[in-house]
Amino acid sequence: MTTLHPAHTHQPTPRTIPTFAVISGAQVQNVLHGHAHHIVDLIEATYRLHGTGETINPPSYFLHFPDRPTSRIIALPASLGGTTPVDGLKWISSFPTNIEAGIPRASAVLILNNHDTGYPFACLESSIISATRTAASATLAADHLTRTRPRPRTIGFFGTGLIARYIHTFLTETGWQFDQIGIHDLSPDSAAGFRLYAEQAGTTPWVTVHDTPEELIRTSDLIVFATIAGEPHVTNPTWFNHHPLVLHVSLRDLAPEILLTSANFVDDIDHCLTANTSPHLAEQRTGTRDFLNGTLNDVMSGQATVPTDRTVVFSPFGLGVLDLALGKYVYDEVARTGGLHVVDDFFHELRRYG
Repeated sequence: MTTLHPAHTHQPTPRTIPTFAVISGAQVQNVLHGHAHHIVDLIEATYRLHGTGETINPPSYFLHFPDRPTSRIIALPASLGGTTPVDGLKWISSFPTNIEAGIPRASAVLILNNHDTGYPFACLESSIISATRTAASATLAADHLTRTRPRPRTIGFFGTGLIARYIHTFLTETGWQFDQIGIHDLSPDSAAGFRLYAEQAGTTPWVTVHDTPEELIRTSDLIVFATIAGEPHVTNPTWFNHHPLVLHVSLRDLAPEILLTSANFVDDIDHCLTANTSPHLAEQRTGTRDFLNGTLNDVMSGQATVPTDRTVVFSPFGLGVLDLALGKYVYDEVARTGGLHVVDDFFHELRRYG
């Protein structure tokens, strides 16, 4: 019988059952409000981690309902490496009919899991996190995709909900200045509400509500699509003859023929070319992915160049690792200030045999 010297005996790392905390939307907003520069930097760092393979970001899962065809709930599992590793899941719903009842279309929670034990240690209200990471991603893309082009002076918002407001806020807080804001929305009330918000923000002297999509597109150097469209509704490539930068955040607004005459960048190729997004439809139309110029990380790392003689379209599918990075940042800040609402005895059956 061989006796192992204590120095050669494997000693498991001591592990304890973590606490479980619930972080409210008010706490999330308190941490994130007014910190656009830092948040954009955090999102950039996460994109770079993703580009070097230090993340796991499986395909999103879509829960559809035959009796509610316009509604869906999406699960985005992810794992983030780097210096503060964390795993987790965003569970986000989109119920457009909520708007008619006077409540927001989207609602979400984010679950954070301990990297070593797998135990969930926090549940965060995540509609604010989702809107924030979307706005930070769009702002980051706008910056890098215009470094070889004139910076846009006119911006058009096609769709005027929460995401549009967050994108406008992040752009202006990070130094963007516009001579004119254009607005188009199928709901006159939504367009009027966004116009009032934009005028009260006081960052742009001229705000115009456009009656038609063509008017908005032709008069905008930077166009933000933030709609709930399920299939392409903008089909005329000539509207883009002035070669604007397009932040195609809602992913399904543009017909394939528009993408095929543009330079196209995405956040993740495999993720974006699925679920009948506009890039996915372009792939189905052509049988190839040659219309893609690369990812945002390719641009940031100098592996892809941005043409100056074509419309440039950024189509971000939305990566769960971005939510994780932002959620972990919020958790750490709330914990640092002593504001965690811990649920006592959340994990109860802790003895293997009772």
